[in-house]
Amino acid sequence: MVEGSMTQGAGQGPEVERTATLRDFRVPAYVHEAGPYAPGAHPAEAPAPAASAPAAHPLDEPEGYTPTQRDLPVINRGDTLQVTVTPATETGAAEHPDAGSGPLYVVGDVHGYLDELVAALHEQGLIDDAGQWCAGTARLWFLGDFTDRGPDGIGVIDLVMRLSAEAAAAGGYCKALMGNHELLLIGAKRFGDTPVNSGAGTATFQAAWLLNGGQKVDMDRLQDHHLQWMARLDAMEEIDDHLLVHSDTTAYLDYGRSIEEVNDTVRETLTRNDPDEVWDLFRKFTKRFSFRDEGGADAVRSLLDTYGGTRIVHGHSPIPYLLGEVGSEEGEDESRPAVEGPHLYAGGLAIAMDGGVTMAGKLLVQQLPLHG
Repeated sequence: MVEGSMTQGAGQGPEVERTATLRDFRVPAYVHEAGPYAPGAHPAEAPAPAASAPAAHPLDEPEGYTPTQRDLPVINRGDTLQVTVTPATETGAAEHPDAGSGPLYVVGDVHGYLDELVAALHEQGLIDDAGQWCAGTARLWFLGDFTDRGPDGIGVIDLVMRLSAEAAAAGGYCKALMGNHELLLIGAKRFGDTPVNSGAGTATFQAAWLLNGGQKVDMDRLQDHHLQWMARLDAMEEIDDHLLVHSDTTAYLDYGRSIEEVNDTVRETLTRNDPDEVWDLFRKFTKRFSFRDEGGADAVRSLLDTYGGTRIVHGHSPIPYLLGEVGSEEGEDESRPAVEGPHLYAGGLAIAMDGGVTMAGKLLVQQLPLHG
């Protein structure tokens, strides 16, 4: 058990499935004006104004968006890469059977915080002082959301790709799931300002990417092999009786009745390259809080009964939001909950792994199983 890190969430309302709304995050209209960032930005960072999004139809409650400017600040700094990351030439690790393999670890949302990721992996003994894989047959899963908001999303992807090759060579593996921000970055690169039907008016991937913390430096450094790697990521996997997903939503049920079917459907959707289809996929992967409120345990069971496993492990929703403790209106750091480990909730059926690194929280790397 992680001391002081697991809290049983209380029911917070009758809703079982909900997209993030103004009530949860106080999200501004669809295209917000650049303005001063709230206090509580990541330590030692010098926040810069967000890039202005292209003009679009203003929406009062944009469906499918994650927290933005004030709640999850965009960070932009020039001296981001403090470790050497060799560009990867492989897009994934070779397959290894789980039976008889090493310990299992999961990583929550990274959002471009490369230095914090390196420190967390080193603390767990997964990489050495030079940033090389040193965990032998260990198994490492990233739960998605590698880019946006933080300073070096492409550096994070390069590191994960390199560790995949190094872990495979050592008899272990390093793998990753598709997050909503991977879909957003793919869409912004492929479709740009092409209008899509958002379900509540006209939108574009480019505007949504900027609104949700898109970093110009990431787009400038984005290459074809990064796009190919992201587009081939699985949406879910079951390992050691844990169902791993990115988002705390039941929307995965819309894409298939088995893990293989869901993963194939997601990849086929990206292959067809239809902006409206990709937007709908992004929108559904951005839904959250299905497991938090009244009926949350039943929502988890609907996924476990369909895809397998006895617990679901997810990222996406920062633990401070799941706890209903997001600090004062002024964003004073002392009022923020101290997240030291995963959050176990929904009757012990769900484990949340997003420690809120974008909110001066902790980037979580956790060995499973989690007891409690």
